[in-house]
Amino acid sequence: MSDFEQFHYDSYQSSYTIDDQEAYNSYGFNENLCGSKKSQTGEQPPASAFIPSEMLLSSQSYTGQILQPMYSPDTHLSYADGFDEEPPLLEELGINFEHIWQKTLTVLNPMKPADGSIMNETDLTGPVVFCLALGGTLLLVGKVHFGYVYGMSAIGCLAMHALLNLMSIPGVSHGCVASVLGYCLLPMVILSVSAVVFSLQGILGISLALFIIGWCSLSASKIFTSALAMEGQQLLIAYPCALLYGLFALLTVF
Repeated sequence: MSDFEQFHYDSYQSSYTIDDQEAYNSYGFNENLCGSKKSQTGEQPPASAFIPSEMLLSSQSYTGQILQPMYSPDTHLSYADGFDEEPPLLEELGINFEHIWQKTLTVLNPMKPADGSIMNETDLTGPVVFCLALGGTLLLVGKVHFGYVYGMSAIGCLAMHALLNLMSIPGVSHGCVASVLGYCLLPMVILSVSAVVFSLQGILGISLALFIIGWCSLSASKIFTSALAMEGQQLLIAYPCALLYGLFALLTVF
């Protein structure tokens, strides 16, 4: 009986000591943990230290709501002024209908003096339209010559560019040469339209073709001399232009 009481007393004493030690250890651990957290929070700078002052000011001055931003008439006016100052879309693309019309009238009237400032522009809208018109009218006669039209145009532009750079002091760009030669192709479109109405393989057709060749070469040489300040050299420029447009006339007649 004494042994059992001694065992019971020992076990009760040991369990009480363990529980008490665990509670003490846990309390000390929690105290150390709280102390470490306080030390960490004390060492760390506040979160506002990393935020720029501009952001703090902007966030404080904002008075709008979520999905309902604050209205400012100055912002609306600035956007409106920006849209008003933008150039038109056609002007950004380099398409000026007034200049196209002036160049067309200059080609249609070989005796009219050409404006060198306008003719020196690299406008390819008119030349592309006239090349398509020439190919389309030839297609109405049964001649599919789109490749020949574009091929001869490209080779003729390169040859005239090299020749004009040798003859003129300021020089000329490829775009300017292509623009002038393309606009002066308009009388050739008139010849191809005539081929739809009647046959050009005769005296009347040959005479009309020679007249159209002289018309195109005279207009092109006049524009080149005015744009490049090549006074007294119009006949020298008109000869290679007549050779180039003679190829288009042969393509149209035969």
